[in-house]
Amino acid sequence: MSKRTWQPKKLKRLRKHGFLKRMSSPGGKNVIAARRKKGRKQLTVSTGTK
Repeated sequence: MSKRTWQPKKLKRLRKHGFLKRMSSPGGKNVIAARRKKGRKQLTVSTGTK
């Protein structure tokens, strides 16, 4: 039986989808702004709950 496609790695997830990555581009800033406007509890995978 082959391995599944998703082998979770916290650091890789944060580097790809985290707050700093989002803030590093204009489009990412738009994403953060839209989520703030909508009132999201978690803006990115790296913020919010532990």
